[in-house]
Amino acid sequence: MTEKDLKKKAAEIVSRLEDIYPNVECALEYNGEPWKLLVMGRLSAQCTDARVNIVCRELFSEYPTPEALAKGNIANIEKIVYPCGLYRVKSREIQEECRMLTEDFGGVLPDTMEELLRFPGVGRKVANLLLGDIYKKPAIVADTHCMRISRRLGLVSPDDKNPHVIERKLSSVIEPEKQSDLCHRLVFFGRDVCRSRDPQCASCMLSDLCPSKKV
Repeated sequence: MTEKDLKKKAAEIVSRLEDIYPNVECALEYNGEPWKLLVMGRLSAQCTDARVNIVCRELFSEYPTPEALAKGNIANIEKIVYPCGLYRVKSREIQEECRMLTEDFGGVLPDTMEELLRFPGVGRKVANLLLGDIYKKPAIVADTHCMRISRRLGLVSPDDKNPHVIERKLSSVIEPEKQSDLCHRLVFFGRDVCRSRDPQCASCMLSDLCPSKKV
């Protein structure tokens, strides 16, 4: 498939998903507060968004500001964060994130990939989530849904497993202003239809565009 054809296919996928999911928001309930999304992004590693949302209701009630979390009792933070898994590492890192945010950046979340990657536990996936959601910049969040679905649909090679490679390839075929919201839509589409172990190909609204369909 030529690059032109791939871009045309990508645009059609984007358009259909916009019709199906017209209003999308980040699955992490950060209530528009950038520092909360920073923390939640780290906690979401190897953990469901739903569980992170539940855990963070208690966490942010106990520590309502990044300053409070930065100075919080680590044993108490670990107790709250425990259900997210890897609780000791995650607790240390979210506390250090909040310390860096308040002391090094004056409480303002930076808006560049380079600066965001300085935060402990922040890789390109979380950094792109922050850039797209907070600053509305072009950003591909190469999470498990995005990678699985883009391979199945043929937007990237079936052999592409590296998140950075998939991010780069999708960035070249998806219109910049569509990238962030598309990734949110892929999360919902991945949960509702294009599931990992039980894809609903028979009822999929993208089946005519999908080389991996099982119908």
